[in-house]
Amino acid sequence: MSRKLLVCLFCLFTAFTSVSLRADATIGEGVFNKGILQNPARTPAFVERDVYRHPGETLAFFGLEPTMTVVEIWPGGGWYTEILAPYLQGGKLYAGHFAKDSGVKYFNNSRRSFTEKVQASPDVYQSLVMAEFSPKMNKLTVPDGSADLVLTFRNVHNWLRSINEAEAFALFYKALKPGGVLGVVEHRAKPNTSWETMKQSGYMTEAYVIALAEKAGFVLDASSEINANPKDSADHPKGVWTLPPTLRMKDKDRAKYVAIGESDRMTLRFKKPSLTTTQSAGQ
Repeated sequence: MSRKLLVCLFCLFTAFTSVSLRADATIGEGVFNKGILQNPARTPAFVERDVYRHPGETLAFFGLEPTMTVVEIWPGGGWYTEILAPYLQGGKLYAGHFAKDSGVKYFNNSRRSFTEKVQASPDVYQSLVMAEFSPKMNKLTVPDGSADLVLTFRNVHNWLRSINEAEAFALFYKALKPGGVLGVVEHRAKPNTSWETMKQSGYMTEAYVIALAEKAGFVLDASSEINANPKDSADHPKGVWTLPPTLRMKDKDRAKYVAIGESDRMTLRFKKPSLTTTQSAGQ
């Protein structure tokens, strides 16, 4: 599928997303233990961001269970990893970090810092297995069809900027079991935002992300407003990086951007069709 056709698809999907499946997530007993969020091993500066990122509600919406095999894509400094690893003591967490042989200094430094963090707290991260993810190299070092859940938080815009977004979703699909779930949280642009503006701003339309996932074979299962922020206009001098936690404008209008908070975000749950569904569709 050409890029022009993909751009057309996301325009066509704009009307659809306004009436797409919407779901509110609640944390039920036994679904997600709130005590995990209060784990003293969590970095205090990370905990301060809970008010913007709603990790308990988000993970419950994605259907996280403690015995699952989960892949976290590009975990960065481990914001979600600090929550996921202790919770998955009866399961497995693949940390799909940057590729070892990326040749990119930032990627190498980030992976090294993350690895050191994991090695320093083996009890916290005993469920974690280091993996590599690079859509540019078509690499995700997770066994095919092994994952119950693939998670990516605020990453899709990075692959758009490097024009590897389609490859990323294809790798997620390959890693998941039939019936497995892909959970996506991403900075949300206004409907009909152009591809070039999305690339420059770091905000993406829901329609574009949905089109990417469906092109890879996924089905949209539900969407949620858990991580919505109506204060965010998605129109800032330095794109999404104008807002916390980056605050790229430094002291200029700092109070204004701090008051807005972190970005408005889509929260989308996709499913890889089960074998039964796939077989029925082919009959």
